Amino acid sequence: MVCFLGCVRRDREGNSEVTALEYEAQRTMAKEAMERIARAAVAGGEGVRISMAHRIGRLEGGEISAVIAASAPHRAEAFEACRTAIERLKESVPIWKKIHFSSGESRWAEGIPLK
Repeated sequence: MVCFLGCVRRDREGNSEVTALEYEAQRTMAKEAMERIARAAVAGGEGVRISMAHRIGRLEGGEISAVIAASAPHRAEAFEACRTAIERLKESVPIWKKIHFSSGESRWAEGIPLK
C-alpha cells in the first residue's frame, strides 16, 4: 500500500511568502472525476485499488490538501497507480486554487492577480 499526502507549501514568490491556499470545486463534477480516475487505475492492473480525497476551503501552510491511497499485490504497481492518480487529479479534476501571500495579495493559480 502506498499513500500520498499533498501539503500546502510555504513557497516564496518574489519578496512574498505563500500563507494559504483556498480551494474551490464543483463538488459533483470533482467527485465524478476522481471516481473515473480510480476506476481507470483498477482497470489498469490486477488487484489495484485506489481511494482519494481533496479538501476544499482555505488551508494554511503545512496543512494536507489531498490524500491518495493505492494498493496492489506488488509495490511497483501501487507506486505507479498512486503517481498516475495524483497527476490525473491535478490535470482533470475541477478544483481551483487561490493563492494568498504575506503581502496581502492573492491570485488564482495560473490567473490574473487579485487586489
